[in-house]
Amino acid sequence: MEIKKFSQDREAQRKQMSPIKSSGVVTPDKLSEESISLLTDRLKDEYTAHYFYRSAANWCKNVNYKKAADFFEAEANSELEHAKKLQEYMDDWNVKPVIQSTETNHDFTNLVDIISGAYKMEYSLLQAYNQSSSSLFMNDLTTFDFLTDFRELQKQAVIEYSDLLNALNLVDYNDKFQILYFEQTYF
Repeated sequence: MEIKKFSQDREAQRKQMSPIKSSGVVTPDKLSEESISLLTDRLKDEYTAHYFYRSAANWCKNVNYKKAADFFEAEANSELEHAKKLQEYMDDWNVKPVIQSTETNHDFTNLVDIISGAYKMEYSLLQAYNQSSSSLFMNDLTTFDFLTDFRELQKQAVIEYSDLLNALNLVDYNDKFQILYFEQTYF
C-alpha cells in the first residue's frame, strides 16, 4: 500500500513541475508576479537612492565638504550594488528585470537638508523592504530569505542617519563653522 501511495505522490509532484516542452526539456520556473512586482519596486527604490546620494556627493564637492562628498559617493556606489543584487536575483529566476524611471536630480540647500532627506529615504526604504518581506513570507519563502540582507542593510542605514541627526542637534545649523566642524567630525 505504501508503494502505491509513494507512486501517487510522485505522480502528483511530477504534474506540479514545470511543463515539459516537446523536446523533453523542462521549462524553468519563474518568480510569481507578486514577487516580480515587489522586487521591481525595490529596484526602483535602490536607483532612486543612488541618484539621491550621487546628487548629494556632487553638491558636497561643489561647496567643498570633501569628507561628506566621499561619504555620499560611497553611499551612491553601495546603492548601485544593491540594485545589481536585485537584478541578479531576478535574472537567476529567469525574469528580465525592468528598471523603472525615477527622479535623477535632487537639489539641496545645505548639509542638514541632505542628512534629513537621507534619513527619510532610508527609513521609507526600510518600511518598503519590511512590507515586501511580509507579503512574501507565506508565498515565496526563498525571496523572503533573499531580502533578509536588504532588511538588515536598511536597518543599519536608518541607525547611521539617526546618529547623524542626533549629532546635528548638538550644533547650530546656522553657524557655518559648526557645520564644517560637524562634517569633519562625523564623516
